[in-house]
Amino acid sequence: MKQLITWPNLLTGLRFALIPLLVVLLSLEQTTLVAFLAWFVFAFAALTDWLDGYLARKFDSETVLGQLMDPLADKILVTAALIMLIPLGLIPAWVSLIIISREIVITGLRGLAASTGKVVAAGQLGKIKANFQYYGLGFLIFPLGLLPIPYQHEFGMTLVYISLVLSIWSGIEYIYNLRDIFIETS
Repeated sequence: MKQLITWPNLLTGLRFALIPLLVVLLSLEQTTLVAFLAWFVFAFAALTDWLDGYLARKFDSETVLGQLMDPLADKILVTAALIMLIPLGLIPAWVSLIIISREIVITGLRGLAASTGKVVAAGQLGKIKANFQYYGLGFLIFPLGLLPIPYQHEFGMTLVYISLVLSIWSGIEYIYNLRDIFIETS
């Protein structure tokens, strides 16, 4: 039996712990320093997503807990950023709503699958979607004007819109791939 306290699981726990700090920072007046700190917390938390997966595979320390909690930590991190960027006028509410709704549906499906004994790890399309979300949200959170990128906000939104399409696409893929659990649980 694999142990529960592994470096990957600790990193997932750290990601959970960073989310309230991100929310607080995005709640404050967005001075350059505060926005930079919010970006740093978000980027560091997103980096732990990559690092925990890398370590779990490299040291063969993947656990059922990690397979369940890692995607949940990712979803909460992205959801927190999506919600907190709405009142800052950096993202349309409808975009956040669609992405968050997809995440809730997929989390529900994963829970339903888990109740039948199936653990559903993130698929490749979901990982690509997450990268677009992380980069897009990172560009939106980073203080405007500090990057040598013209139209930083528009660039960030383009990445978020791509992640929106990938969210819908991968959501449909999850539903299709898990279609047998609807039969098993009915």
